[in-house]
Amino acid sequence: MYKQQYEDYKYVMQDVYQVYLGAKYTFEEVADNEEVPFKLRLILERYVYQDIDPETTLESHFYYLDGKGLILKIYRQIKLKVKFNIIEEKKSLGGRVTSQYVTKVLPIDQFVEMTPQEKEKRGVVIQEIMCSKLALMAF
Repeated sequence: MYKQQYEDYKYVMQDVYQVYLGAKYTFEEVADNEEVPFKLRLILERYVYQDIDPETTLESHFYYLDGKGLILKIYRQIKLKVKFNIIEEKKSLGGRVTSQYVTKVLPIDQFVEMTPQEKEKRGVVIQEIMCSKLALMAF
């Protein structure tokens, strides 16, 4: 029987400056994926995997990440950013207020300032995780 897998938001892309990971990847899939740069996989294996279940998705890990600890220091060091959608209210010219999703990119420091309750209230949906290639080389 054919088992269908959910593959949306499971991707690895790279450009000259950054590595982009889709937020639906689990940590186990990131560790096994040859397209993820070796240095990033090594950093995750050495420092992050010890405290996390391998079946945890990147999305849920970053959604509930708190603003302290060694993991956050490592993410700061590799200049990790989170791309996400958030509901914002906009005023139209007629004065009518509408809610719509807006895509934002924030460094990990600013992203973890929002509590999980605030993220839920504001409708945060994480799309991808980005880290700097230059910071990876310097780590």
